[in-house]
Amino acid sequence: MDPKTFYGKRARNLQALVPDNPQDSDANLSDTDDELEDPDYQPDVTGVTDDSFFDSIDEDDAPSASTSTSKAKKKVKNTLKTVTIEPAHTSDLGSLSKSTRNWKEEDIEEFHVPEAIFEPPDAVLSPFQYFKMLMTDEIIEHIAFHTNLYSAQELGYPVKTMPKEIEDFLSMLLLMGVFNFPSIDDYWHHESRFSPVADVMSRRRFQVLRRYIHFNDNEQCRHSTDRFVKIRPVFDMVRKQCLLIPSTYKHSVDEVMIAYKGTRAGSLRQYIANKPNKWGFKVFCRASSCGIIHDLLLYQGASTFFNVSLSEEEQVLPLGAKVVTTLCKSIERPRLSVVFFDNFFTSFSLAQNLQASLGLKCTGTVRQNRTGGAPLMTDKELMKRGRGAYDYSSAHGVVAVKWFDNKCVHLLSTACGVEPLSTVQRWSKEERAKVTVQCPSVIPAYNQHMGGIDLSDMLVQLYKTPAKSRRWYLPIFGYILDLCVANSWLVYKRDCGLLSEKPMSLKRFRVAVAHSLQKVNKPVGRPPSSSPPQRSAPRRVLASPQPDVRYDNIGHFPCHTEKRGRCNICPKGVSRWKCSKCNVFLCLNAKQNCFVAYHEM
Repeated sequence: MDPKTFYGKRARNLQALVPDNPQDSDANLSDTDDELEDPDYQPDVTGVTDDSFFDSIDEDDAPSASTSTSKAKKKVKNTLKTVTIEPAHTSDLGSLSKSTRNWKEEDIEEFHVPEAIFEPPDAVLSPFQYFKMLMTDEIIEHIAFHTNLYSAQELGYPVKTMPKEIEDFLSMLLLMGVFNFPSIDDYWHHESRFSPVADVMSRRRFQVLRRYIHFNDNEQCRHSTDRFVKIRPVFDMVRKQCLLIPSTYKHSVDEVMIAYKGTRAGSLRQYIANKPNKWGFKVFCRASSCGIIHDLLLYQGASTFFNVSLSEEEQVLPLGAKVVTTLCKSIERPRLSVVFFDNFFTSFSLAQNLQASLGLKCTGTVRQNRTGGAPLMTDKELMKRGRGAYDYSSAHGVVAVKWFDNKCVHLLSTACGVEPLSTVQRWSKEERAKVTVQCPSVIPAYNQHMGGIDLSDMLVQLYKTPAKSRRWYLPIFGYILDLCVANSWLVYKRDCGLLSEKPMSLKRFRVAVAHSLQKVNKPVGRPPSSSPPQRSAPRRVLASPQPDVRYDNIGHFPCHTEKRGRCNICPKGVSRWKCSKCNVFLCLNAKQNCFVAYHEM
């Protein structure tokens, strides 16, 4: 995308200033008094190329060379000038122009961000319960309804799916993200059969659901201005649940690319060269420093803000400023918060606008032409001073900092400035070791809190749901599913830290959610009274069921087996009875009924 279009292009009008009376064209309009009072003033005669002009001056009338050059300077200035006239309303956010900004070489007062205090829960919930906070039953029912509706519109009859079957389908997608096979059919093939996936649903039924899964009614959204109308209901419901997650006071705004290389999405597909996924859908996100994403915004060009209420002042802002302002409006306590963003968004006017309209402090790297005209040293001057040199200037509560590391870096901030000075470790090629480099305090603050969205993106990419399809909106649904897992795991990890418990890894968390989706609150058929003899197999440790499955009181039946196993309740008990749903050995006799105790503890 053209940066001039994203940040707004300033229109310029070139107009020649011609005097009303041509005879007055030789009038001197320069500030001669100021020039004569300045002892260091050196007149510029580079524009005079005709030697006859100097010859025409009488030597008696020119007592010195400085006098003659001064007259030459005055003579050159008596010409018509072409000046640039700025329009009354520009795309810049601030009402003050660069010429009226009073830049001073002074620091701003550091803003102390309070630490977020979270109340510890009574107990750590199960992975399935954390996942259900984002992927709610309402979303599952919505998907089941519109899948039946879409299949009836396409085939003439519905596929007759139910919310419980949609949960099974999602559990299979979660397992496929962890156990990645080259092809979908490999999970059912007899040479590579994967039982946790193949036993849940047949391959044909899985392909039918994957073909006709849908999220909105096509008949009611043909004339919609929303270009993401096919995925919008599920996206908005998940976004609503993400906004309910308690956040810290340190936020970051950045962009995420949802990988998609197809051409059926048209201009919705974007290209960013410096991203791991260069082709895909662009999503602007706001996250806390721990990686939890709280707000999202799908980019779709000029109609990105079709469902966002903007004031008249906000409607004329550039697109980058609109994105940051829209995502920051959902912050609960903006006057206690700080937001960080990179040079893709940062400008002097945006920093002023956030502080004036929302009372929100901000910090971000900035491109040199968006510093608001801050009088900072040039790159050569800082490089002469050596690594760690810096310069700063402030105006209207915004400080502009320039710091030389491997190259010169520009930052704007309304939250912190230069003092107190800090240090960072950098590699030195000359010394072949890490050295300590001095830096302003805004540098470590930005580096520490800017990576929240990158952390979330890394967690999503670790175990990615396979969503390759001709339908362009399925990759977005895959990202939503992975985001629900990543966000719920981060909340679970935070609760474990509050209760001083050791959390499970993201992979185990995702697998636990998948197994719970397959079994929780779902009845199973009663097994036969006697089972046929089975061949001997190597002994394996049975995994304990999730608490949501163990205590749901649905579909738990004792099943007699040929082999005995250690009871999960009795320390020395041995039994031939297993639970048909939990798949664990339990004693079943008149004296000690461990089967009932196990499911009611």
